Amino acid sequence: MSLKNVNSVNPNHKKRVAIVISNPAVSVTTGWPVGFWWSELTHSYYELTEVGYSVEVFSPEGGKCEPDAMSDPRDPSGYSASDLISMGFIATSNLVSMIDCTCSVDEIDVAQFDAIVVAGGQAPMFTFEKATALHDKFVQFYEMGKIASALCHGTAILRYAKLSNGEYLAKGKTVTGFANVEEDFADKAVWEMNLLPRDQHLMPWRIEDELKNIGANYVQAGLWKGFAVRDGNLITGQQNFSGAETAKAVIEALGR
Repeated sequence: MSLKNVNSVNPNHKKRVAIVISNPAVSVTTGWPVGFWWSELTHSYYELTEVGYSVEVFSPEGGKCEPDAMSDPRDPSGYSASDLISMGFIATSNLVSMIDCTCSVDEIDVAQFDAIVVAGGQAPMFTFEKATALHDKFVQFYEMGKIASALCHGTAILRYAKLSNGEYLAKGKTVTGFANVEEDFADKAVWEMNLLPRDQHLMPWRIEDELKNIGANYVQAGLWKGFAVRDGNLITGQQNFSGAETAKAVIEALGR
């Protein structure tokens, strides 16, 4: 397929990136509240703004978004306690206000942005199937030769995003996303804490399996390793430790 306007990025203007986070939802597998993952937003935001990019935050439906609890450095679990970048973001009122009142993806003018980055968390696995406006915007970025990027469970978008010719966007592309070994690790952790019975999984389906099913060349770097891969103007990151790697790949693609 030939891409439209492959050279549409203007190297002389300030780069603009739309980061999309998921709206809050309730997991159909656990009944727990789910949302976006802080580090996938904040580490990407940090890297992009450090090189002078303008970053705006959107969500499929707009409005106030909520994080997955364990992604918050203040959570009693201590899982993200060392995440100082997220803590700094949370403590900065003008930054956290972007999360309290997101614009919907319908308001993204693709022509005015250079890239889209779809962050993960648990909610995308339950909400992205019906997020058709997000599917359309992601494909528009890609087909206009702009950077289309997703990471962790945000790569759920690739299960649904189809090109204008009806083919899956990710078909034949080298991609990554939350790995089966990481899903196994997460399931085992909640089983050992007696939070779920051992025949019940956290996720209703798996990124690695579905990407392979649609004909993508899925790759990963190992358990909880920060990793991102670029195939043309499609960039994907493996999991919640890959926000910086994903953003750096976007920067390498767009320039400073």
